[in-house]
Amino acid sequence: MKTAEEILRTLTLEEKASLCQGDTFWTTKAIPEKDVPEIMMTDGPHGLRKQTGETDHLGVNKSVPATCFPSAAAMACSWDRELIQRVGEALGEECLREGVSILLGPGANIKRSPLCGRNFEYFSEDPYLSSQMAKHHILGVQSKGVGTSLKHFAVNNQETCRMSVNEIVDERTLREIYLASFEAAVKEARPWTIMSAYNRVNGEFCSENHHLIHEILRGEWGYEGVVVSDWGAANDQAKGIREGFDLRMPYSGEAMKERIIQAVKDGRLPEEKLDETVRRLLSLILEGAKNRREDAACDMEAHHLLARQAAEESAVLLKNDQHVLPAGKREKIAIVGAFAKYVRYQGGGSSHVVATKHRSVLQVLDEDYPDVKYSYTRGYRLKRDRIDEEYKAEAVVTAAQADRVVVFAGLPDGLESEGFDRRDMRLPDNQNDLIETLIKLNKPMTVVLFAGSPVEMDWADRVPSILCMYTGGQAVAEAAVRLLLGDANPCGKLAETYPLLGEHAPCALTYPQHEEAVYSEGVFVGYRYYEKKRLPVRYAFGHGLSYTTFAYANLKLDRGEMTDQDTLTVSFDVTNTGTLPGREIAQLYVRDVESGVPRPVKELRNFVKVSLRPGETRHIEMKLGKRAFAYYHVGLGDWYAEDGEYEILVGAASDDIRLRASVTMRGSVQPQKKYNEYVTMGELARLPGARPFLSAMNTSATPAPAMTEAEKEAYLEDEDDMREVAMDLTAMSVYMPLIKVADMTAGAFPYELVEQIVKAINE
Repeated sequence: MKTAEEILRTLTLEEKASLCQGDTFWTTKAIPEKDVPEIMMTDGPHGLRKQTGETDHLGVNKSVPATCFPSAAAMACSWDRELIQRVGEALGEECLREGVSILLGPGANIKRSPLCGRNFEYFSEDPYLSSQMAKHHILGVQSKGVGTSLKHFAVNNQETCRMSVNEIVDERTLREIYLASFEAAVKEARPWTIMSAYNRVNGEFCSENHHLIHEILRGEWGYEGVVVSDWGAANDQAKGIREGFDLRMPYSGEAMKERIIQAVKDGRLPEEKLDETVRRLLSLILEGAKNRREDAACDMEAHHLLARQAAEESAVLLKNDQHVLPAGKREKIAIVGAFAKYVRYQGGGSSHVVATKHRSVLQVLDEDYPDVKYSYTRGYRLKRDRIDEEYKAEAVVTAAQADRVVVFAGLPDGLESEGFDRRDMRLPDNQNDLIETLIKLNKPMTVVLFAGSPVEMDWADRVPSILCMYTGGQAVAEAAVRLLLGDANPCGKLAETYPLLGEHAPCALTYPQHEEAVYSEGVFVGYRYYEKKRLPVRYAFGHGLSYTTFAYANLKLDRGEMTDQDTLTVSFDVTNTGTLPGREIAQLYVRDVESGVPRPVKELRNFVKVSLRPGETRHIEMKLGKRAFAYYHVGLGDWYAEDGEYEILVGAASDDIRLRASVTMRGSVQPQKKYNEYVTMGELARLPGARPFLSAMNTSATPAPAMTEAEKEAYLEDEDDMREVAMDLTAMSVYMPLIKVADMTAGAFPYELVEQIVKAINE
């Protein structure tokens, strides 16, 4: 087989341009006479959506059957790197079986708002957790010789006007939150392709964005793979190619090829830049074609069992008062709610998978648990949010005759899908009304939720137990029943916060916006916001219960001081103190005790999931480098860890910290700020170079004679004098610019002295 470089030397300008867009809806351009094959890509972050008939990008038309694994919102709640990598391997095997070379996913966009209609496809509100899940998903798929497409790059956080909205986000927020979600996955897993988003970021469309693609992705991160557009997201492709963009999808007509050719002829697109794009495309196509196997096969039953395991480990037991769960298998159970029969196991849109098999909750009970006595009643309508008194009355009668009640509730497809955002965070009124009615029976009661994102639960304090299954894939009904009956032990934890109300979300006042979406909340997204505001939430980030209990002890740091060149080793023990085997997710957060910039109360920096038998203890070690302590310093254009004290916090959830220890950062690189005449008096009080001048201002209206170096050193050691200066400055106003002091003293404080002070502090 010829190499990409050998083929490139034989291509005409027209052939090069033709490779820069798809040949069909799902395939790349083939040039057989030049030894260029085609390869196929398909949707499917959590399951293959290969279409053999009519094609579309919204999941409307049929696709071949494939395993529907839990969506990203569910999988992230497993906090299990190894499990999601195994799911990725299974996805890769199914791609090989169907001749697919690139699977379009995973989605690593941050959950800025719980109302984003596509949140079920995204991992988390936290960039570290999101990037770890994405990284291991990619490693799994690509271990099978199938490429991935990490998406949607970048700042694609609403469905409303998603093809045109301009996301306005400051550089620090961009780096710490929205790009950090992609960064580790790009650098450490090297996805074959990255999908550019529809939207604009700070004025430029993502497919042509100089800062995102040229400066950061290609430049700082060193990404050498292919940048492909979301379907229809390319605009000025010649400009995009200049910035490092590669492939327009799908085929959009010969006019697009002609535009590239004309741009080269006009000099707007240097042919060497086009060659860079074509070289990357040829490398991708050849790699994909090389890995195709006609005899590829996979064990679909094993994949279904893996989907069940993933659903079980992603389920989150939100509440379990008085150990209501697990249910006794000899009890008579009232199964209430249409979702028990019509289980919602995935989201709508381009990720919609035709499952290889799927059973309802009722079928699972009938087939796998024939001795369990239950009665079923529908309870509410699914397609119309109208309270049906007859349905409700039947539910009350059924529940009254049972030992316990299990209500299956959630968001119907029509409320949560790609293409639109949710209007509010509420469940349908008919479901809320049903739950409120059944609470009055005072029975042991569980609500099982099927939803791709948080919902309001006004009744949560009055329901003994709540089990959240998210959109858990084709085996979610099996997983739910096993969890309810105690054949599996819940071990998932929330990858996002459940606020009390949708109005409490960080961007609730403005979300979604149409022409410009201004990210005024900055880095305070998800738990970072709720903790900083001290705002109570329904369930905190990282929360999740088990049928057993865990204790934490013996937190140790291998050093008390460090620099930003060092690695800190954190160790602690976790013990299963209950009577059942279980899995615990230990979370490590870092808190900057006193920062010079606004920072979150704490931030997730590592986690581990461990399996423990009753009474078993596991010793855990985690390592933290500079990035665990740093924020993005715009002036430096780099990550910066301030000198000072940092707390290491270890616990079972963001609101359940069990262990604390401190480490001091010393000798980190200091940012060199350039000051001008508008430096404030408060800033001057903190700068050693300005203190002699401030002393002179306090003792005389005329400048003091210049101090010798010895006098300055002696002066700086006098802390009492500096406290007096600070008190005087408080009276004067710490926010007054230096130049204004000169303006208002009629020459007593000359402008020449302003210049001297600015020069001194900059030196």
